[in-house]
Amino acid sequence: MSAMSARTPATSETTVTVGDVVGVLEAAYPLAWAEDWDRAGLVLGEREAPVSRVLLAVDPTLAVAREAVASGAELLITHHPLLLRGASFLPADDGKGAVVTDLLRAGTALWCGHTNVDRSTRGTVGAWLRALDLQDPRPLLPGDEGEEAGHGSTRFGLGAVGEPATPTTVGGLAEQITALVPATARGILHTGEAERPVRTVAVCPGAGDSFLEAATRSGADVYITSDLRHHPALEHLESAADPAAVPALIDVPHAASEALWLPLARELLTEALPSLDVQITAQVTDPWGGRAS
Repeated sequence: MSAMSARTPATSETTVTVGDVVGVLEAAYPLAWAEDWDRAGLVLGEREAPVSRVLLAVDPTLAVAREAVASGAELLITHHPLLLRGASFLPADDGKGAVVTDLLRAGTALWCGHTNVDRSTRGTVGAWLRALDLQDPRPLLPGDEGEEAGHGSTRFGLGAVGEPATPTTVGGLAEQITALVPATARGILHTGEAERPVRTVAVCPGAGDSFLEAATRSGADVYITSDLRHHPALEHLESAADPAAVPALIDVPHAASEALWLPLARELLTEALPSLDVQITAQVTDPWGGRAS
């Protein structure tokens, strides 16, 4: 068995441990695939502790942590790290300190993925390829794709470009995305004319304004990403006299864009460890809860 292969999956007659679940996750999403600055892996908990129920979420917020405890989950799995920027103090009256305190008191472990998950065909980029049924998919930023990991996961690269199975429009694609991702107060935004034809799509789950030039080079008619700021978006749109010479933009709230991964993570874990009860959070972790109009 290769180093990338998962350990032998537990059966319903054996006890599943935190280490078993982490083994599946890190076989499919190797920690070596994460960026150097990232903080992916097991954050809290004992690898030998038994697990029967898992909760999946995008963000390890206090509400999510309390949902995990209340649901009886022995392991919380999130896409975003809890302590990406590090911390020297974690008192219980601090938000992140309260997360740590509540999880430790309940004996609930925490595993966080991030950029290692983003690069996988069974991760966030794979979720978007599947959701939009993009044909002939290739990386938006080629150069680190092709490595095979465990459980059918392949390193794809950051972002993707592909053709929709049926030609669509910017407005039609925005409506399709609205139906795919969790509802948020801000909703899905797009630039330009809704009727603009779309034959090639570029997508980068999460914050992707640093890839605007790559999206233009890809020849895409539209670029889907999150956290698009005013100046980079406007500079992109104004970079050519002909608006059709650059991709239109569709901005998806960050947490919503990465929530598409959660069903894939549940599928991965239930395939490898069938006795696990794997739930997806009921919490919406987008920070914006309302809007005035």
